[in-house]
Amino acid sequence: MLSSYHALVASQLQNYLVHKTMVSNTTANKQGSSMAPNPGKATILALGHAFPQQLVMQDYVVDGFMKNTNCDDPELKEKLTRLCKTTTVKTRYVVMSEEILKNYPELAQEGLPTMKQRLDISNKAVTQMATEASLACVQSWGGALSSITHLVYVSSSEARFPGGDLHLARALGLSPDVRRVMLAFTGCSGGVAGLRVAKGLAESCPGARVLLATSETTVVGFRPPSPDRPYDLVGVALFGDGAGAAVIGTDPAPAERPLFELHSALQSFLPGTEKTIEGRLTEEGIKFQLGRELPHIIEAHVEDFCRRLMKEREDGGERMGYDDMFWAVHPGGPAILTKMEGRLGLGGDKLRASRCALRDFGNASSNTIVYVLENMVEETRRRKAAAEEEAGDGEDCEWGLILAFGPGITFEGILARNLQATARLK
Repeated sequence: MLSSYHALVASQLQNYLVHKTMVSNTTANKQGSSMAPNPGKATILALGHAFPQQLVMQDYVVDGFMKNTNCDDPELKEKLTRLCKTTTVKTRYVVMSEEILKNYPELAQEGLPTMKQRLDISNKAVTQMATEASLACVQSWGGALSSITHLVYVSSSEARFPGGDLHLARALGLSPDVRRVMLAFTGCSGGVAGLRVAKGLAESCPGARVLLATSETTVVGFRPPSPDRPYDLVGVALFGDGAGAAVIGTDPAPAERPLFELHSALQSFLPGTEKTIEGRLTEEGIKFQLGRELPHIIEAHVEDFCRRLMKEREDGGERMGYDDMFWAVHPGGPAILTKMEGRLGLGGDKLRASRCALRDFGNASSNTIVYVLENMVEETRRRKAAAEEEAGDGEDCEWGLILAFGPGITFEGILARNLQATARLK
């Protein structure tokens, strides 16, 4: 799928992204200082990510996929071409490669029992990516792995026991006494669900430092195209692989640099919508189906869910307008983001961090919210730098929402503060 040139581009781009998302300890600027965290409230202390080596340029997806699956159906090719353009994705990372297909040619053939092969590949890949993302996150945090008291691991890409949480703990060399939680098959809402669980652990165990790791690959769902499964092509055009990580804790030490403070957290499912996002494990891998009505269902219910999340602030007498908040939204697809903008009347740049994550990495399931938050941290850093050079106002929204939508249909959300935003001087 990749030439040596593309492999070089992948390496260079990954090195750039690691450098780009490192968070510096920015001191007070001309307009004020960063926000102070509240005692006892969970904060995100660091973020990190990792990707497989295969970088896929969207312009080459159609020809590469049709060739690798030995498909010459012109209608399927035309449909995939159209989908690749509408997703707004430009680049993605994937585990699947020509080498894997050479070693496992049955993965590209219809009707063969290949679940064992897929899980052998996926289990190894998700642990490797989660380990790399966790190490990058811990390095950015500046603490020691021995200080990690809890591990929350999220993945919809593996099936084994002991689960991936234990495999990750061993790979990182964490203490045998580290308290582990694994969230499996939560899909796109898993990253925010993991933050919610990590927040609860951090706030209930003073002094705890919780490592959250997410890791996903599409290997389990890779199949040749078929006119009987049009939704498979959506996955080919939209989904990517990778891993994300965060360190969460309360009462940051002077050497720690809190990024976001986590407040109200909600999870809610919509009765009667369980078939809208559906996946079943079969001998041929995961059979996945995504209902076309998904963006419309989210549009119809998102405002009520957001208002419930915002209640904590509004009960304190502060009415928040949607454009006065930041929005860290899992980019399930461009239609979902567009429907949200329309329903909430959001300004054109409010979902920029989400759209950029979708453009650069595709929908990487539970990982993607980490990439969105990293984009927001980088945007804040750039605004501060511009303010110091008198090229901008340097102000960010202090309060906002972290949102994701997954199977169920399940809504996950957290009311949060951007602690890197510039505090206005009175």
